[in-house]
Amino acid sequence: MRLSLGFSPCPNDTFIFDALIHHKVDTEGLSFDVYYDDVETLNRKAFNAEMDITKLSYHAYAYAADKYILLDAGSALGFGVGPLLISKDPELANRLSAVDGGGLAVERQLTIGIPGKYTTANFLLGLAFPGLANKQEMVFSAIEQALVDGHIDLGLIIHENRFTYQDKGLHKVMDLGDFWERTTGAPIPLGGIVASRRLPDSIKHKVNRVLRKSVEFALANPQSGIDFIRSHAQEMSEEVMYKHIELYVNRFSVALGDEGRAAIHTLFNKAWALQLVPQTAKDLFLESTI
Repeated sequence: MRLSLGFSPCPNDTFIFDALIHHKVDTEGLSFDVYYDDVETLNRKAFNAEMDITKLSYHAYAYAADKYILLDAGSALGFGVGPLLISKDPELANRLSAVDGGGLAVERQLTIGIPGKYTTANFLLGLAFPGLANKQEMVFSAIEQALVDGHIDLGLIIHENRFTYQDKGLHKVMDLGDFWERTTGAPIPLGGIVASRRLPDSIKHKVNRVLRKSVEFALANPQSGIDFIRSHAQEMSEEVMYKHIELYVNRFSVALGDEGRAAIHTLFNKAWALQLVPQTAKDLFLESTI
């Protein structure tokens, strides 16, 4: 059976999907037509139910839960993995970092580059700095340069950019993952892998089993997919690639477990309470069977 599969070209995604799409593990008769897109493009494709299986942001999942169900394997959750709010201006960075989520009047005049309206990063930004309303959507990889060039005042960065922003003379305002952890005590849910609800349950569970095997293979053989990962990592060094992977691929990527599911429930409950996302009566999680 052939299924359409969408994920990002970022190292954590290529790392976990390498064994699956290159048949380094038993795919149980499944094969995949693969599409690579940045996270916000994947989110918007999910709203249109374009993929059978796709990566998306947990924020976006709130808008796609009627079309997709979350797999137990493949998620990016963890501690110390959150998006960063950064600035070119060290004085502004210091002033905002001291606020720690409070409301400065100047905030409303600042322009902030975000990696997409429906990213979990943008949701966390809204929790920490509700006054930052002047947002400009852009591809995540363009945010650092937009700051350097003075086109925006603040940038919300994700993925490998958390390892490179200081090299460009930029300054951290806040680690929004740390903000989440201090306020909830839970790991931060960033992105997950979902399957179309139109697929038979047997296929959903098969995909979940195969994906878990792919993650486990990658963790046991971290150099196996290096050429594939590098081919999608643009000019990223191998050191940065593996820092990225180590940050986002962990035990929650193998299986969410009770702690992972509780963190996702916390995220959704907060979003629902603040009326930031639509509520759903659908089950969020595929029941785990290995």
